[in-house]
Order: sequence, then structure tokens, then C-alpha cells
Amino acid sequence: MLTILYALTFISFGAVVLTLIMGAVAMGGKDKGDRMKSNRWMMRRITAQAIAIILLILTLYVRKQSGG
Repeated sequence: MLTILYALTFISFGAVVLTLIMGAVAMGGKDKGDRMKSNRWMMRRITAQAIAIILLILTLYVRKQSGG
């Protein structure tokens, strides 16, 4: 169980970094469509961050309960 949580937490951190990079790249555009893409990527980043924080807290809780 703990190994799965570690993997999911690591993947969620990767998703945060990926969405941050994609949002920053989309910010480089000049037209309105690029701004909308950037906003969508940043909203995805916020969602990914929330999931990452929840998984991190859950991982720490499970690790503490298992005596580690």
C-alpha cells in the first residue's frame, strides 16, 4: 500500500511540474487563444497541486500508522 502511495505521489509531483511548464510555454503566445490555453494549463496545475498535497498527506499518515 505504501509503495503505491509513494508512486502516486511521485507521479502527481511530476504532473505539477509538467502542467507548470506547459502553462509557461503557452504564455509565450501573443493571441487570445494562447492566453486561454495558458489559463487552462494553470487551472490544471492547481488541480494537480491539490491532488499532490492530498496524496502527500495521505502517504505521511499511512507511513506514520504503519510504524515507519
